[in-house]
Amino acid sequence: MFYMDLFDYMREKNTEKESPLASRMRPRTLDEVVGQEHIIGKDKLLYRAIRADKIGSIILYGPPGTGKTTLAKVIANSTSAEFRQINATSAGKKDMEEIVQEAKDRLGGYGRKTILFIDEIHRFNKGQQDYLLPFVEDGTITLIGATTENPYFEVNSALISRSMIFELHPLTTENIRTLIHRAVYDSDRGMGAYNAEIDDDAEEFLAEMSNGDARHALNAVELGVLTTDKSADGKIHITLDVARECIQKRVARYDKKGDNHYDTISAFIKSMRGSDPDAAVYYLARMMNAGEEPEFIARRIMICASEDVGNADPNALRVAVAASLAAERIGWPESRIILAQAAEYVATAPKSNTADASIGKAVQLVEETGDLPIPPYLQDAHYSHAKDLGHGIGYQYSHLYEQHYSGQQYLPDAVKDERLYEPSENGYEQRIRAHMYDLTHSERYREPQELEPQPHDKTDRT
Repeated sequence: MFYMDLFDYMREKNTEKESPLASRMRPRTLDEVVGQEHIIGKDKLLYRAIRADKIGSIILYGPPGTGKTTLAKVIANSTSAEFRQINATSAGKKDMEEIVQEAKDRLGGYGRKTILFIDEIHRFNKGQQDYLLPFVEDGTITLIGATTENPYFEVNSALISRSMIFELHPLTTENIRTLIHRAVYDSDRGMGAYNAEIDDDAEEFLAEMSNGDARHALNAVELGVLTTDKSADGKIHITLDVARECIQKRVARYDKKGDNHYDTISAFIKSMRGSDPDAAVYYLARMMNAGEEPEFIARRIMICASEDVGNADPNALRVAVAASLAAERIGWPESRIILAQAAEYVATAPKSNTADASIGKAVQLVEETGDLPIPPYLQDAHYSHAKDLGHGIGYQYSHLYEQHYSGQQYLPDAVKDERLYEPSENGYEQRIRAHMYDLTHSERYREPQELEPQPHDKTDRT
């Protein structure tokens, strides 16, 4: 048993020594953590809970490289409880059963609690997540889950209700610069033993290009130090040119099935709705850069053209539909011009949400009143004996009246006074509003007078 423990200890030490810089530089205490002050500032609940070793079940949610695993490791170093860790991409129910059994024995025999950290918990299926419920509920284990996906979508609601959710934000440029500087000059766990130096502009460049992902920045630092020859002064100089070679493209936080996908399309739509063409094409470029399908973007432009522009500019929907058809036929990269044109048109068009509002009110009215009787004169009269039932009798054919308006009632009697479509004062709807007011308020239409039928008019107009 002694030899096994010694071998395990030596293996752990060697693994730690040979592990990537990003892993070696993980903070071991709360005081070493950089960023995330909104949840681990000294006056915050999570900070106090970790300090007091009174941590409850939590879900850590945020983009890669923001410190989810780091926080779990800090908790591991701060707690008197047994800390166990598994990754949902490789672990299964059998692994959890073993940990749960050990936790029961430990709690019953020594009164010592067990914290189970599950990285990428969203990878567990519903059955695997359900297995944990009773043991989280009765305190056999304290769960710490980490996920890059929105836990409200990817983690069982029963687990969510038993846990506190903490969202981690992308690290700021200054946060990343602090970590880079620490990694370059730390002789214990960092690259200090290599006698390296990093220029300010190189440090700034790496921090900017990492886009809030500390792991990406530290990987670039390690690559730069290990692949750069020493200068005449015996030092390794990480210059701007070296940094550019280590990160040649900005990290894109975009997953077609993840939060950033929905956040970006949401910002795109809201920018068009808010009449900001600059922001609209900016978010379009971000989606394009991430490889989003042009058809997906085109669908959202069409929806916005109808929902947010509507009859204030009826041409917006025509432009959006035409752009959708063109983008589908052409694809990237040329369709970016077509989609940009459509997005700019929708963004700069006068706005009205009356179509959305009217159909919403109509649906609610139907749900409240059910299938009310349709006035008989509006019912179909194109079949034998329809008129025997009174169908179509009394219908006033609009085109036989001045201004092609008879003033007849079309809504069912029970809701005849409802007004569902209210044209706005914007764009073309000003003309619609004026036209409808003229039709419905002019004295000459109070008592509709039928004109003489034209020779080609049918007797029965349906």
